Amino acid sequence: MFKPRDIIELIADNVRKTRNPFGVPNVLMNRWWKGKDLRTEGDAMLFTGLMYQSVPYIEMTTRHLERYEDSAVADYVKYGKYMPKFLVGLGLALLSSKEEKKKSSDMLHSIAKVLTRSKVDFCYKPELDYYSGVLLYDLGDIDGFMSHARFVADRLREDGVKKLITVDPHTTYALKVLYPKYVGETFEVKTYFELVNFRGENGTKQVTLHDPCMYGRYLEMSDVPTKVLENLGIECVPVRNSGKFTNCCGGPAESISPKLSREVLERRVKELQSTGAPIVAMCPICMTHLKKGGVEVEDLSTLIARCA
Repeated sequence: MFKPRDIIELIADNVRKTRNPFGVPNVLMNRWWKGKDLRTEGDAMLFTGLMYQSVPYIEMTTRHLERYEDSAVADYVKYGKYMPKFLVGLGLALLSSKEEKKKSSDMLHSIAKVLTRSKVDFCYKPELDYYSGVLLYDLGDIDGFMSHARFVADRLREDGVKKLITVDPHTTYALKVLYPKYVGETFEVKTYFELVNFRGENGTKQVTLHDPCMYGRYLEMSDVPTKVLENLGIECVPVRNSGKFTNCCGGPAESISPKLSREVLERRVKELQSTGAPIVAMCPICMTHLKKGGVEVEDLSTLIARCA
């Protein structure tokens, strides 16, 4: 296991200086909207929280963390905060997989397609789409989280944004629960799948839906995507631990202990595989981590978009 303080301080320093956990400039990380005809004015703003865009960087950094956990190199993590952020971020941006970047962008394109098909009056403003800061909260840096959340909330409020459409459970939880509690800012927040307003079929008859911790245990909204899929002619095969009792995939623990994260992952993969149906995730962290367990995983957004 890495020393938690070293990891927390490095992530907090990155968020302070670059507004995301990896130190990558947002202009390099957030490019999915380029070339897309997305409106900049609308009733609600699509707010990605940069989570899908982070997947290529999560994969690359956790691969190195797993390699060096419990080695002499682990002690040098704490010095990462002293390295020039621009150079580190540029290096990560250049070294991360182009294929994974495209996959992440495609999933966000699917979400935009679903919203358009549902006739949702939405807009996208990349200059206001920031990381929520939720990992700082998860790791116990409440002061760092509050400072960053205040920055994000202020930018949104100054632009007159009142309604947000989210794409992942972590950002959704941060905006719905943590922002009102810690910075006193309340937005009307809905996930993209709550706004699905069409029926159809794409040939898929059954899936195994993995409930992320945030949607299942904390926001208690696992029934929503299940009903959406039912309207598309897709049955969600029951999983032994789901809803309020869902089991974590282990992804959130990976930054501190890849080994512990792997143990949690293997347990969850066995539960999901036992149904015999294709596995679907509705969180970019879960999807990325479950794939490390050697299983095929599709994102909920692409599954719904195939019916749009």
